[in-house]
Amino acid sequence: MSVSTTSVNMRAGVTRTRRLDQASGLRAAMNPTPSKRRQVQVIAVSSGKGGVGKSNVVANLAVASARQGRKVMVMDADLALGNMDILLGLTPQYTIEDVLSGHRRLEDVLITGPEGIQLLPATSGGQAFTQLTHEQQLLLQTAFLELPRTPDLLLIDCAAGISANVLYFSLVAHETLVLVSPDPTSLTDAYALIKILSTRYHLQTFRLLVNKVKHVQEGKEVFRKFSLVTDRFLSISLDYVGCIPTDEYVTMAVAQQRAVCDLYPRAPASRALTSLLSTLDGWRGDHSWQGGFQLFGPSALAATRTVTEG
Repeated sequence: MSVSTTSVNMRAGVTRTRRLDQASGLRAAMNPTPSKRRQVQVIAVSSGKGGVGKSNVVANLAVASARQGRKVMVMDADLALGNMDILLGLTPQYTIEDVLSGHRRLEDVLITGPEGIQLLPATSGGQAFTQLTHEQQLLLQTAFLELPRTPDLLLIDCAAGISANVLYFSLVAHETLVLVSPDPTSLTDAYALIKILSTRYHLQTFRLLVNKVKHVQEGKEVFRKFSLVTDRFLSISLDYVGCIPTDEYVTMAVAQQRAVCDLYPRAPASRALTSLLSTLDGWRGDHSWQGGFQLFGPSALAATRTVTEG
């Protein structure tokens, strides 16, 4: 047997071993003892349309929440065009691609950002994970289960659009926060996302956050018009969580690869984002929040099969 063939076989054996370890870890974690189970709030942030400031909002919510004492993790779920590391001025050595390929454990890929937040970076310019297979979803779920330390809050920064990955991450989170702007195209795409999640996958509760408004009243008016349509055509619960003003300090912070809440804490956008935290924390008492890591539970596995097969 040649050296190259031996090397290939060894790599294949290591990959198989890792997958077996992950599978056994998943089975064990599916039935955790009460003493080991820790509640983690999981919020997926989606937008339908790109360019509404979703990733920036996620980054700032993470920083602001960590500043208030919570252990926060951010997952860049735009698996082909990730940019969260750029927004936060970080340079990852590894990405989620290394986790999904079985080459690295998730804890080895996480990098620390401002205020101690943990980031799971995505790859940029790759196409291998634009639609996760069922096996890849299981590998990701198991990787989270094997973390030695879990966060209090996991924010999932979904990709724009209505791809299978966006639907999957929206379904396995405790809460789906939909970000829109007053732009009519943003509202149209957000409606399309909510419609698919509610009619095809029976997700019933959504939170709406309006970004880039001129004043508070504009945010309320956007929600009023949007809810009129959803109330008429969809059987869902849509809650208004607030708005974020258009703010030049946001643009200045992005240029410096910093969170505006970190660099300009007194900026209008920073104050709006910080005030939103009490709303997010209040969701933990909502009946729709089941506790534990719903991302990895039996209900999530059923949702996974539905998305990949449907």
